[in-house]
Amino acid sequence: GYLIDCCGMKALKDYLRSDATKFRDYLFAKGLNGASVARIFGTVRAVINLALSEFGLAIVNPFSNVYFNQKEGVKKRLPVKTEDIKKVQEECYKADDEKRWLIALIADTGMRLAEGAGLLRSDFIEQDGILCVNIRQHPWRSLKTASSSRIVPLVGSSKWAAERILARRDGSAFAFPDYNDGQRTNANSASAALNKWLKVKIGPDYTIHSFRHSMRDRLRAVECPSDVIDQIGGWLTQGVGASYGEGYSVGVLQKWMHYL
Repeated sequence: GYLIDCCGMKALKDYLRSDATKFRDYLFAKGLNGASVARIFGTVRAVINLALSEFGLAIVNPFSNVYFNQKEGVKKRLPVKTEDIKKVQEECYKADDEKRWLIALIADTGMRLAEGAGLLRSDFIEQDGILCVNIRQHPWRSLKTASSSRIVPLVGSSKWAAERILARRDGSAFAFPDYNDGQRTNANSASAALNKWLKVKIGPDYTIHSFRHSMRDRLRAVECPSDVIDQIGGWLTQGVGASYGEGYSVGVLQKWMHYL
């Protein structure tokens, strides 16, 4: 999508090296850091390489070996402090609107912003008598990795947010209709709006993604096993044994999350 916005829709043979450098400059001009630009370039290269291979096209991929500083603008993301998490949650309870439901949902699940923004109301399910969120791939919002697909029990502010979403009667199938048009989840719009509000409340050093870092630290603090943490956050667990079985039940996950 970024490439088409920048350089237009072309046949593969018509993309030039100048398009690649223009695309690089376009991404940095949008305010993306070096790591994000590297990730996007990786996706574009992979898509084009697959097409060239599948169709036997003798074309050099112009998006390969494009120079840029992958560390430009990259800042270490700090986890949100416990007292600031509580402060944000209280502000969410007071505002009680769609944006704050999304923040509250992320705060006590550690899910990625796009994962939350792209949810359907039907993704909130009851399993073993526990209200959970089923994080799964949708046509309008993919998941980052295979391990990102998971079911997470809801506790604290995330449970409150889910109950508010399910109680809403506006006819939309989306949990957050403001960020979905049926074609694509606009996670960038959500990020800009929510981060702006968050910085006012707890300072400029934090973003919505900081809650994901906090979740890992909060679970570590209660001595939660690392493979349980990985299942809650959708992180890849290393080792052959991790691929065996179906993982922990939502009851076990909830037990550890109740310590938060």
